[in-house]
Amino acid sequence: MSALEVKDLWVKYYTFSGIVSAVSGVSFNLRKGEMLAVVGESGSGKSTLGLALLNMVPKPGKIVKGEVLLGGVNVLKLTPEEIRKIRGSRLSMVFQDPFTTLDPLRKIVDQFEEFLLEHGFDKSKSRSIVKEYLEAVGLPERIMYSYPHQLSGGQKQRVSIAMAIALNPEVIIADEPTTALDVVVQKQIMDLIDYIKGKYGSSIILITHDLALALERADTVMVMYGGYIMEYADKKELLNNMKHPYTKALFEALPRITTGKL
Repeated sequence: MSALEVKDLWVKYYTFSGIVSAVSGVSFNLRKGEMLAVVGESGSGKSTLGLALLNMVPKPGKIVKGEVLLGGVNVLKLTPEEIRKIRGSRLSMVFQDPFTTLDPLRKIVDQFEEFLLEHGFDKSKSRSIVKEYLEAVGLPERIMYSYPHQLSGGQKQRVSIAMAIALNPEVIIADEPTTALDVVVQKQIMDLIDYIKGKYGSSIILITHDLALALERADTVMVMYGGYIMEYADKKELLNNMKHPYTKALFEALPRITTGKL
């Protein structure tokens, strides 16, 4: 059963240098409980795609064509008020840089509570809900009363994930959630995303430049290049039958352990 269906999506940027097509005719179907990895290098259109799914493409970008169907409703046709209500509650995003979502001048608890209140939560219960979801992502209660600059990169990303799952959204878009984190913390964050997928039944769109990560964690892999889909297949099928030269080049560039004498 579909959690999200995207049909013939096009996004263009209108710049002084000309028109750039960032997402070109992208279509896919995200199943309930599935993790789809969108893989590509910088400039491939993968992050623009993530923003387009939430109707958040910044100017000079514009969604010029397509449908993003959530429960049969085209997100791109909703009013600003309607789209605001579903962001976080049905569609949520974890950004590459947690500072995108965290105000450096306010304590975590104040930001988290404001987010909950905007979506109709009872103020008398909001603090206990903040504590519950921070604990769900492995953070102690004291983190509530910290400012973002007092937290490590991994802790900030966990806070972002806690806010992303607090309203139990159907779809979570994670845009390069482990970039700029050390290897140990990267694994912890991905383990957490796997845990959330299993516990809450959320469908995950993992946006990444790392094909190895995609093949390890995702159920399905979509490879983008220049705004177009190069490959879109179950990861086992992709491993056994890579069709496009770009996908093969990404795979051949993966680090491998070799044996030999020094």
